[in-house]
Amino acid sequence: MSQTVDFGAPAEFGKHCFYVTIPASPNEAVSVFEDYGFDGDATQRETTQCRVHLARKLWNKIRDEARRDFNTRLKAKKLNTGTWSVGKVKLDRFLGRELCVLAWAAEHAGLDECSIICQKWQALRPEERWWFYTKTASEAGLANQTDRGWRKAIYCALSDGEGIKIQRKMKPVLKKAKDEPETSSLLDFVEKGEI
Repeated sequence: MSQTVDFGAPAEFGKHCFYVTIPASPNEAVSVFEDYGFDGDATQRETTQCRVHLARKLWNKIRDEARRDFNTRLKAKKLNTGTWSVGKVKLDRFLGRELCVLAWAAEHAGLDECSIICQKWQALRPEERWWFYTKTASEAGLANQTDRGWRKAIYCALSDGEGIKIQRKMKPVLKKAKDEPETSSLLDFVEKGEI
C-alpha cells in the first residue's frame, strides 16, 4: 500500500494531485490548485493550475461536508484521514476534482444556498462528480473563468431546490395479486410481432 498525506494525496514527490491553500487570515479567499507533478520525469517543469478562488465565508459553509465525505471514503480504503488546516492541504487527484465541483457550485451561491449545494453534491456519486469536473474543466476550469458554460450550469444544477434526502433506495417491486388480470405492455406486442 502506498503512503498518502492529507486527503489521500500520494506522499511521493512530483505526483499528480490537488491542493488547497488556506490563508491564516480569516478574510482571505481559499484557492484550489491542480498540480500535474512531473509524471516521473524530473527534467520536466511542474505544471500547476489554479482551478478556483472561493470567498472564505463560502469555504466555511462547504468544507465540513467535503471533509466528512472524503474521510469516510478514505477510512473505507484503510487510508489516513485529513483535516483542513492553515497552509497547503493536499488531496488525491480524484477527490480534488470532486472538491472543485463543490467549490464551483458554491462560488456563485449565497450563504443560504450552500447547504442545498452540499446536499445535492453529497447525493452525486463520485463518478458523476468526475464527469462534471471533466466537462467543466475543458471549457471553464480556471479560476478566472467563473461565468462560463458548465461552470454556471453546475451552480444552477446544485443550488436549485430544497433539502433532499441523500439515501438511495430502490423502489419496491409491487407484486401482482393472484386474481389480478394479466396486463400487456406495448413492448410485449412488439416482441410477439403483433405490431
